Amino acid sequence: MDIFIQFGLIVLVVLILSGIMRILKQPLIIGYIISGIILGPFFLNFISGNQTINFFSEIGVALLLFIVGLHLSPKVIKEVGKISLITGIGQIVFTSIGGFLIGIVFGFSWLVSLYISIALTFSSTIIIMKLLSDKEALEKLYGKISIGFLLVQDLVAIIILIVISSLSTAGNPGNILLFTSLKGLGIIVILAPISYFVLPKLSNFFAKSQEFLFVFSITWGLGLAALFFYAGFSIEVGALIAGIVLSISPYSYEISSKLKPLRDFFIISFFLILGSQMVFGNISNFIVPIIVFSLFILIGNPLIVMILMGIFGYNKKTGFMAGLTVAQISEFSLILVALGVKVGHLSQEILSLVTLIGLITIGGSTYMIMYSDKIYPRISKLLTVFEKKKLCKKEIPKKEYQYILLGYNRIGYSILKAFSKLTKDYVVIDFDPKTINELKTQKAPCIYRDVEDVEFLEELNLKKAKVIVSTIPEKETNLFLLREFKKRNTNIVILTARQISDALELYKAGADYVILPHFLGGEYVSKMIEKAQANQEIYSIERKKEIKELRNRIKQGHEHPEVMKNKKN
Repeated sequence: MDIFIQFGLIVLVVLILSGIMRILKQPLIIGYIISGIILGPFFLNFISGNQTINFFSEIGVALLLFIVGLHLSPKVIKEVGKISLITGIGQIVFTSIGGFLIGIVFGFSWLVSLYISIALTFSSTIIIMKLLSDKEALEKLYGKISIGFLLVQDLVAIIILIVISSLSTAGNPGNILLFTSLKGLGIIVILAPISYFVLPKLSNFFAKSQEFLFVFSITWGLGLAALFFYAGFSIEVGALIAGIVLSISPYSYEISSKLKPLRDFFIISFFLILGSQMVFGNISNFIVPIIVFSLFILIGNPLIVMILMGIFGYNKKTGFMAGLTVAQISEFSLILVALGVKVGHLSQEILSLVTLIGLITIGGSTYMIMYSDKIYPRISKLLTVFEKKKLCKKEIPKKEYQYILLGYNRIGYSILKAFSKLTKDYVVIDFDPKTINELKTQKAPCIYRDVEDVEFLEELNLKKAKVIVSTIPEKETNLFLLREFKKRNTNIVILTARQISDALELYKAGADYVILPHFLGGEYVSKMIEKAQANQEIYSIERKKEIKELRNRIKQGHEHPEVMKNKKN
């Protein structure tokens, strides 16, 4: 009963601190860590030596990494695209080298500097997914690229965790690493055919009962974690690989959604333990390194992403928005350092140092991402240096277009077909270099520019424009465009909105028509039912048309990549 009361008080402290974080619009992870500090030996001393919390912590980390693995399909590199792969690897190399050099300058040993530099490399996929989802930015260009290079980071983290876990045994590091790698490779060779040939059939059997699927998922994740631990790896590595093996299952996202509440409960214990283990006695000696490392992450990481994306032709706004998503360290970083302490490579002081860097960068980057739309206009002129000059100075065609499409995406694909049937005097405006190259391949008239650039709108001759369609769903952007178009006395303006309230506001501001994508499918089907009723032949014709259209869209790359389907990660 004493343990039960103690646990109840622990949960109460976590609730209070989490509530404060919600008010401050901060990730709850910060509240969990601060709760750990309060509940640790320096204050209430509720956690010290609590085996239950330690056990919960192990389960929480295993579930966290298992769910991360579920989203790392073997096809992920192809899905995230070239720019995500290059940006992800480029940022990892820059941050690890920069962090290592900073560590050496401050007098840390090469091993400690290496750990710190690698820990600083990873950004939080979970936090960024949540923030991008809240901003409705997962569908935006920078959102897709950001999730892509965050997944590249996760893949690199797997390799690093495997290496560190293999060094936890006494003996020759080279021999141990080789022997453990061979054992791990042997397990994977056995698991690969099981994952491709056996698991899909078993999944269908398990999925018939939601409870059975839930039990199977936990058994698979924790069972493989235990198997890898027995083979000489860490539980963390086993859980990750268990998730990856199961990621090809058609029910991987359903499994992930079912396990998330369980993960959220148990992972609290990890951050509580992390906070309780912080050592404040000598931390004053690390104040300057903590500040320098934090600034390096908050400023340096976004800069390298902006440079790399600028080199590949992306405009300054896309680079800036994507860059902010790597301006913090992740739960992976904290797990990595905690593992370093466990294997005897690091001291508690280094764990405290990295945890404080985490608190500063997670808090700082959260506000930066939340208020990025207000920050960007104030510094946009300074960011011009990150754009290719030939793209910035590119002359706008003097031709006057009758039909103008702003944003070539899934909706734009259909609208462009209508434009091409009506006239040759049409143009597509987009700021994704990849999209522009595809349009040029199709010989469709296009311009690479940002439609929120006032100078560009002034240069673009809109006097003869009969119809302008914006497929951009952001309300503020569309209100801005509507004001600019009204100044130039354009004819028909069609905009896009996500919410009914946004659509009504755009109508009030003067839009001629507002597209609400979520309602279009239902509207189309209702008209088809009215027309066909129970006539099988009409449905067969519509079916053939739909299949042909879907195949064309897949060729255009309109199908959602697997990593994007679960937005509430």
